[in-house]
Amino acid sequence: MSIEAFMSTYQVDCPRAVERLLKVGVPEQIKSGDESSGNDVAVTVADTVQAFITAMDAVRLEQRAVDELQPLLSDLMYALTRLPETPSDFDPDSTVKTWLEKLNSMRAVDEIEEDDARQLTHDLENAYGEFTRYLRTKI
Repeated sequence: MSIEAFMSTYQVDCPRAVERLLKVGVPEQIKSGDESSGNDVAVTVADTVQAFITAMDAVRLEQRAVDELQPLLSDLMYALTRLPETPSDFDPDSTVKTWLEKLNSMRAVDEIEEDDARQLTHDLENAYGEFTRYLRTKI
């Protein structure tokens, strides 16, 4: 039984959960501006930088299979959602979300085309640039 069939059979109506968990692949953003200590934020920023670099390097090293790229982008999305005080329309979030939705709609054995790989590299570099600009405004 598919998830959609289960939801229909048991009349489960939770469109935001479907969006976040089935399409994007990560839970709702975990933003905790007041509760985070400085060390927690520093660790989150370091994790986010690491996830960006790992994802960008994987694409540059010609990893094209969905099952190679999707976990890296999922880790990046998780790191981005843990950043406190980011705006709801934070561009890196939407960029990574778009790519996760694309990869999640493909089979694990599928590979992205060279054009897509080039676009993904470009999008990740732009998202990383936006992320670093955002950090500079918070220092």
